[in-house]
Amino acid sequence: MGLRFEEIDWRPTPIGEISLRRRRHPVSGDDVYEVKLGDEFLMSSLFTAGEIALTELGLAELPDADGPELDVAVGGLGLGYTAQAALDDPRVRSLTVIEALPEVIDWHRRHLVPLGARLTSDARCRLTHGDFFALAVDPRGLDPEAPGRRFDAILLDVDHSPRHVLHPRHAALYRPAGLRALAAHLRPGGVFALWSNDPPDEPFMSALSEVFAHTAAQVVVFDNARQDGTSTNTVYVARTSPGTPPAGKVPSG
Repeated sequence: MGLRFEEIDWRPTPIGEISLRRRRHPVSGDDVYEVKLGDEFLMSSLFTAGEIALTELGLAELPDADGPELDVAVGGLGLGYTAQAALDDPRVRSLTVIEALPEVIDWHRRHLVPLGARLTSDARCRLTHGDFFALAVDPRGLDPEAPGRRFDAILLDVDHSPRHVLHPRHAALYRPAGLRALAAHLRPGGVFALWSNDPPDEPFMSALSEVFAHTAAQVVVFDNARQDGTSTNTVYVARTSPGTPPAGKVPSG
């Protein structure tokens, strides 16, 4: 890239103006990709440890398999690091990524972001335009093409945290009733994992414990040159009991 800064794309959306930017890192010389919503930074290719850890910690709770047999759903596409980490796991048979903004899916399909070509060329991966939060509480489930479908793992990386949401209606998912509805889309022994930019939140952990048999909050530490030190994210991991329908409600199919 000859330019030190470039705005690759800018679009108005129902939740604000979204832009994809690329800049040259002043020390490494690498290209850094950033996504902004209005004046707020949503994500950067400089900081991907939390997104990758979301997948690795979530899928680590599932049993080993001789071959690909896991069906995984990801809420939030972003720059694709959570999704790619899932595809890097040889146990994953299928990956359904639900993204609310068609503009973000378009960036990947046009290969405007670093992982776009890899995600869109993998036959296991399907990028779906939809509202994860509406689908999560719908008895028909997360896959519009297969009503009632259940997953081995659901990984969510959309809001900044259960308290700091991008839209007020998202907040309901992080309460017991919303978590019960989401858990109904998991197979017995299935895992729900959530990325958060905030430290572990005890009220949210309590809500998870009302619905799931096993819960944990893992702090992920990563280097942050901007702050001359380190930063942290939190990954929540919750698992249903093997052989037991989550929260007593499982859609048919």
